[in-house]
This record gives sequence, C-alpha cells and structure tokens, in this order.
Amino acid sequence: MECAHILSRHGAKVLVLEQGIQIGGCMQSYRRSGELIDTGFHYIGGIGEGQSLYPYFKDLNLLHLPWHRLDEYFDRITIDGHIYQIPQSFEGYVESLAEEFPEEREGLEKCAQLLRITTTNDQSLFEQQSSTSAFEYLQSVIHNPLLIDILCTPSSIKGEMNRDTLPLFTILHNTCGCLESAWRLKGPGSLITDSLAEDIRKNGGEIYTRSKVTKLIITDGMVTGVECEGGKRYEGRSVISDVHPAQTVEMLDKPLGIYKRRMQSLTNTQGVFTVSLLLKKDTLRYFNWNQYLVKDGKTMLVSCRVPEDGSDYTRQVDLLTPVADGAFVRDDNYKARKEELADHCVEWAEQFVPGLHEMVEHRYTSSPLTWQRYTLAPSGSAFGVRKDYRNPMMTFLSTRTPIRNLLLTGQSLMVHGVQGVTMTAYETCKQIKNILS
Repeated sequence: MECAHILSRHGAKVLVLEQGIQIGGCMQSYRRSGELIDTGFHYIGGIGEGQSLYPYFKDLNLLHLPWHRLDEYFDRITIDGHIYQIPQSFEGYVESLAEEFPEEREGLEKCAQLLRITTTNDQSLFEQQSSTSAFEYLQSVIHNPLLIDILCTPSSIKGEMNRDTLPLFTILHNTCGCLESAWRLKGPGSLITDSLAEDIRKNGGEIYTRSKVTKLIITDGMVTGVECEGGKRYEGRSVISDVHPAQTVEMLDKPLGIYKRRMQSLTNTQGVFTVSLLLKKDTLRYFNWNQYLVKDGKTMLVSCRVPEDGSDYTRQVDLLTPVADGAFVRDDNYKARKEELADHCVEWAEQFVPGLHEMVEHRYTSSPLTWQRYTLAPSGSAFGVRKDYRNPMMTFLSTRTPIRNLLLTGQSLMVHGVQGVTMTAYETCKQIKNILS
C-alpha cells in the first residue's frame, strides 16, 4: 500500500492486488460484536516532528490520523512482581534504568548513545550493526543478566530473541523510535490503510480485493504480468511483491535456480497468539502504556485500546504472546487448544488486571494458522524472516531479485513492523523509478 501511494503520487499507474476481502494484511481490522478489532497493529514510535518516522508519514499523508501519545513511561515490564519502566527519552532511558541498576549507568549511556544514532537511519551503520551480535554487544557493556532481559523484552514479543542469531541492527531499530516518542491510534489500525487507499485512488490507482495472485508470468527474463486465482491476468511494466519471499518465488512460472532455493531455506520468526477481549462497559479504566509480563522466560504484551467515546474506560484489551512453530494444527483439537491457551493468557494477565476474566463480555482468538491464512507467511510467522548476524547477506534481503522488474517489499527484508515496512517501501520505490526512467 505504501509503495502504491509513493508511485501513484509520482505519476505511475498502479494496481494493488489483495488476496483477502480487506486490504492491509497485518494492518487490517475485523468487526466482531459491533467493534473493530486490530489484527497486528498496537503502537509505533518516532512520528513527532523532526523524528525518525515523521518525514515518511508526512510524505504518506498519515499524520492527520488521530494519533494518541502514550504516557512518559510507555513500556512497563513486570518481572517477578517488580515493575521496570522505560520512558520516551534517551536521557530518561538511562536515568530510569540506572535508578534500578546504578552500577550499569556507564553501559546504559553507551546503549542510549547508539540508539540515538540509530534514529538517523544512517545506511553506513547497517554493515556494522547487521553483522554484530546483539547479545555479545549487550554483554560487553551491561553485566547484569536481568537488565539485559529487560532491554530485550519488547523484542521478545516479535519472536526475534534467538540469542545465537539476533543482530544488533534488529534490536536497535525495534527500540529507538519509541524512545523518541510512542503513539497509539485512537481507532483501529485500518485507519492507516484506509487513508493510503483513499489517496491511491485519488491519484488514479486501483485496488482489487479477492484477487489472489497465483502466478508471475515471465517472458524473455522479465515479469510481463500476473495471473490470479480464477485465471484473470493483469499486465504491467514492473511487479512489487509484499508476499513472503519464499511464497513469491513459488509463483514464478520459470525456474530461478539458486535464488529460489535460498528464499525457501530461510528461517522465520515465530508466530503470535492473540486474545482480543471486548470488555463490559465501565469495568476497566484505560491505561496509556504497554504492559509486558514476563514469566518463566516467556513474555506477554497487554495492550489497551484508546476509548473513542470520551470516557475513561476501555472497551478492548489485547493479549499477545509468541508461540513455537507447530504449536497449532487444524485438527479436532484446534479450537480446544486455542481456548486453553486463551484461558492461560487471561489468567496470566490478571497479574496486572485483577478480576479481568469477570470483565470480559466477548473473547476472540487468532493463532499463527490465522496469520498464515491472511498473510501467506510460512507457519504463520508474524514478523517474517529471522535475521542472523552471522550471515547478514543471506538474511537481510535486498528489494531486488534476479528478475530486473520483479521487486520485493515488506517486513521480511530489512526490519519488521511499521517502521521497517515503511523504510523498505521507499527503498523498493527507488528501484522502480530506476526501471521506469
């Protein structure tokens, strides 16, 4: 959607093909019991004026949306009954954590300095940061294992916390934007894709849903068109795929040799299990931060929806926790397994919200199999390809492919999440402009 927005503004004729009934992939929202529930969007960072994501969102006409800034202490992490708070400030990041770990002040100052530099999106930092182990770096400046766990907690939700592979680049980009400023939408995440779609159509672009691409048609070494389920074909001068790279190469109607095998051999981040709770009226006061609960080495995010009726009470709370590959299979026990894990998550969340189960009016769940259905991501991976500092050239993927006019975009390439997808969209469009020129 962002690529289509950028290119349509620059005079390209664009067509967006979406396999589902709604646009937006992980950003779509769905309606249950009269309420819009988010699929994957909960908060972002760095959209304040002069900050890292601001120029992109200004260019994409997304700053007009009802953004709601989180509390100063936007991330709160509970471990063994103790709450550690992360503020929206590089200086505050040091001060808040040094108050808990005074002997680690020097190391925290080094981390904060590196995080501040990372917000500049300086491409020269990529080579160094992508080939450096996050844990080796943290262990070189921080000596308390508990503090290292705290610093890594938000990233652990994203299934990236493989200590043997995690690149420094990934964890820095997961963290730095929200230290500039942290925000939620007052409304569903689909406001973002709806805004993009409106502009795309104003610029002459077209968007078709229920149009699952099944084949990329190659002629003389170039993509000349795509074929959708049902046989409908569309021609174009270039094609951008937001589908996972392993799925993209499966669509090619000509062999692509070693590149195809490389894409299919990639390891992916874990999937996420989500419990979306619609609450009884006036039962839970809105909390304006992200609450992380850590227990037995596992993490759950408790995220609260901003009230849209002007009251002090929220109607929706989401519980998100990573789950291992293969944890869910569509068999006779699938629904029971989801309900069992949902019960566990609600019980766990009561550590933070006592009596939560009594507040629930309706409960909805999604597993990695749900994500796989809507995004085609292998095994329902929520954040795409797992990056590996030991082999950055293989796991930090280029927007380019061996086919000159077939390009990739999306969270499997450089960095996942809204920030990563947005930065990657601009890199993809630079290549399109070169092709069109």
